[in-house]
Amino acid sequence: MKFGLQTLTCSLVALALAAQSASAAQLAEKKALTLEVIKQIVAAAEKEAANNKWNMFIAIVDDGGNLVYLERMDEAQLGSGEVAPQKARSALMFKRPTKVFEDALVGGRQAILKLPGALPIEGGIPLMADGKFIGAIGVSGGTSQQDGVVAQAGVNALAGILSSK
Repeated sequence: MKFGLQTLTCSLVALALAAQSASAAQLAEKKALTLEVIKQIVAAAEKEAANNKWNMFIAIVDDGGNLVYLERMDEAQLGSGEVAPQKARSALMFKRPTKVFEDALVGGRQAILKLPGALPIEGGIPLMADGKFIGAIGVSGGTSQQDGVVAQAGVNALAGILSSK
C-alpha cells in the first residue's frame, strides 16, 4: 500500500509540474496584415501614383514573403508585375528598404549583386507593427525614386492605421 501511495503522490506532483509548465509555455501573439488593412495601404499608394500620373504595379507580401495582393494600374508596364513582388520580398527578407541596396551599388559595392534575392532598386519597403516585420510593399513602374515615393505612401498609411487604434 505504501508503494501505491508513493507512486500516486509522485504522479500527482509530476502532473502538477507538467500543467504548470504547459501554462507557462504559450504561443507568441503577433500582428498580421488583414485584407482590409492591405487594401487601405494599396489605396494610399495608388492615390499617390495617380496624383502624379504614374502607372504602377503595387505588391504586398505577408511576413513569410508570400504575395497576398497585387494591383496593376491602367497602362502599367507588364514587366513591373514581376518586379514589384520581388522588391517587396527583398525588403522583407533583408529587413530594410531596397533603396539601401541601390545606394550601396551606386556607391560601388557590387557585392550586393551576389546576395540571393536582394533587389538593388528603390521601391520595396518593409511593413512593421509594434517593432515587428509583418510584411512589405513593393512598387514598380516608374523611376526608382517614383517607386519609392509611392511605396512610402503605403507605409505612411499603415502608420496612420496603427496610430488610430
